[in-house]
Amino acid sequence: MMPSFRCSTMLIGLGSHFELEELGTALRDYVGRETALYYAERLSEHYKDKDGYGPEIYIKREDLNHGGAHKINNALAQAMLAKRMGRMSIVTATGAGQHGVAAAAVCAKLGLSCTVIMGRLDIERQPTNVRLMKLLGALVKPVDGNYKDASSEAVREWVGNLDTSYHMPGSVIGPHPCPTMVREFQSVIGKEVRKQAMEKWGGKPDVLVACVGSGSNAMGLFHEFIEDEEVRLVGVEAAGFGLETGYHSATLSRGEVGVYHGSMSYLLQDDEGQIVGPYSIGVGLECPGVGPELSYLKDNGRAEFHAVTDEEALHAYKRLCRLEGIFPALEASHALAALEKLCPNLPHGTKVVVNCSGRGDKDAATVQKLDQLRLSTAMVRENNTSNSSKQLQTAIH
Repeated sequence: MMPSFRCSTMLIGLGSHFELEELGTALRDYVGRETALYYAERLSEHYKDKDGYGPEIYIKREDLNHGGAHKINNALAQAMLAKRMGRMSIVTATGAGQHGVAAAAVCAKLGLSCTVIMGRLDIERQPTNVRLMKLLGALVKPVDGNYKDASSEAVREWVGNLDTSYHMPGSVIGPHPCPTMVREFQSVIGKEVRKQAMEKWGGKPDVLVACVGSGSNAMGLFHEFIEDEEVRLVGVEAAGFGLETGYHSATLSRGEVGVYHGSMSYLLQDDEGQIVGPYSIGVGLECPGVGPELSYLKDNGRAEFHAVTDEEALHAYKRLCRLEGIFPALEASHALAALEKLCPNLPHGTKVVVNCSGRGDKDAATVQKLDQLRLSTAMVRENNTSNSSKQLQTAIH
């Protein structure tokens, strides 16, 4: 039996009624919760057949949170916990920068210092979020590589100053209790969906869809419904240029079980157990591992996992912009792209909830750049050469 929010929170130090009320107030007044469960009428029409039959698609608008993503749900709670512990210096790692922005914002709010470790490659690809972190007062420290390298460096920096610093994980990976904490603080997403679904149509969702990098937004949506076996859980990974090319971040689809950063889960690794670098156009999906709970949901069959390519994600990004006037993050666009194959096989009236985990203004330049260069993953598949892959990677980066 999964623990309730109150029980799990008591275990990690935010257990009194006052503290939970303080967190709830901040989530409402500072973050902007609850976020809307939006009926995407035109997107639903797009997926109807010639007879007008098809699913009803709802979008959980985590992109409307302060900071533009779901990451602030966890960052706020952990910053409050750190301050209660007397740890006034926060250190964290970020990939796409959404967790870094969230950490910097809540540290500014609570009067904490903030150091964000970020790979140089990601800094180049996400300059908007880097500027925001600095404006919020955070120190952004570059390291060679990407999120994998940044997360390792953040742990090193933290253990060098344990008396005053607090390591703030943003993903459901790493040693216990990190996956539990992040999942618990993100579970507000699924709790709201249950309540909103009951208000809107008097029942539960039939299908939940979320992108999967390390898994925080997926677990935030799924956790509330794990015991509701009639609710289908669909995770969507990044297939990059295609699973056959080796340029992807499809950990659950192509990974093997191993141990990384203190937890056992599925990993992208070679025959000798060495981590293989992930790739995705959605920078936040570039993680070589995935949360242990998601790994468990794969093994016991409770959740299913699919992968979509860069090209499919780009099409989904533009589709939501033009049909609903919403620009999703490229990470969330992977979940939206899965609707192409999912919807034709769903009965009429099926209630589908897609988690829009973040806002896509940070990715607009990348999308425009690819359009201008007229590059797509179709070129990679047609030529099937490593040179084509490298050309596209260079354009994206």
